[in-house]
Amino acid sequence: MEDKIICPQCKKVTVSGKVNKYRPFCSRRCKLIDLGEWAREEKTISRNINPKEIN
Repeated sequence: MEDKIICPQCKKVTVSGKVNKYRPFCSRRCKLIDLGEWAREEKTISRNINPKEIN
């Protein structure tokens, strides 16, 4: 059974499993919008990341 999640871009309910190749987004469009926001530096990481936190 696939878990239901909320798309971080448009807030539409979508599935998180392998059937959704754009996860955690609902579509290619939402994934590209998010990428563009990072590229324009509209989104940033708010704190320094400790290397021990990275898996």
